[in-house]
Amino acid sequence: MLNLPDIAISSALLLGLDEGALIQSPELGCLLHPLVIEPLESLAAAAGGQGFRLRVASSYRNFARQLLIWNNKASGQRPVLDAAGQPLDMTCYSDREKVFAILRWSALPGASRHHWGTDLDVYDDSRIASDYALQLTVEETEGEGPFAEFHRWLSAELGNNPRGFVRPYQLGRGAIAPEPWHLSYSPVASLYAAQLTEDIVRAQLQATEICLKEALLENLSEIYQGYIQPYINC
Repeated sequence: MLNLPDIAISSALLLGLDEGALIQSPELGCLLHPLVIEPLESLAAAAGGQGFRLRVASSYRNFARQLLIWNNKASGQRPVLDAAGQPLDMTCYSDREKVFAILRWSALPGASRHHWGTDLDVYDDSRIASDYALQLTVEETEGEGPFAEFHRWLSAELGNNPRGFVRPYQLGRGAIAPEPWHLSYSPVASLYAAQLTEDIVRAQLQATEICLKEALLENLSEIYQGYIQPYINC
C-alpha cells in the first residue's frame, strides 16, 4: 500500500470540475489518476493470464456528465431502477422519493467517486458477443450471468493481491446498492473522499441548475450521511 502524504485537494478536483491531474492509460484507453494506471494494468494482465479480458466500462466521469445522467433520470428521459434492477414508475413519487430512488444506483453530481480518476467499472468482454448490450447489473455477475466467472476470479484476486483496489459498494455499507463491478484505488481515493465535505457539495449544488434541486438541498445532510460518509474509509 502506498504511503501518500496528506495534501489539500482543490474543490474543483473533488467535484469533477478539473481533470488536469489525470492521464490516459494507453493500454486500457481511459482517463485515470496517474497512480492508478500501473496497478490497474497489472490487474488486467493477471486477468488475461486466466483467460479473461478486463475492460473498463467507465472511469473518470466529470461533473457535467454526472449532472446529465442525474437530470435525465429525474426528468424521466432515462429509467430509474429499483433494488432488483427493475424500472420504477416515478410519476407517483414525491420529489424526496425521486431523489432517494435515483441515488440507489446513481451518484449525486459532485459526489461521484468517478470524479477523481481513482474509480472505475470493469467487466470481462471475453464471454460476450461484440453486440452485447452491457448493463452493469448484479445479475450479470452471478449465477449464469456472463461475468459470473470473472467476478469469482476477481473476488479471489482482490483477496490475495488487491494492488490497492477495493469494492466500495458492498451490502451492509451505506445506502448505495451493491456494485461488484465498481473498483476503487483506495490509497488515492481515500484522500479525496476524506476531503469531500457536505459544505463543498452543498455550495456546488446551490450554484448548479439541477433537477430536484430544492429536495436535494433540503435532504443533503441525510444524503451525505447515507451515500457519501460511509464510503470515506473504503
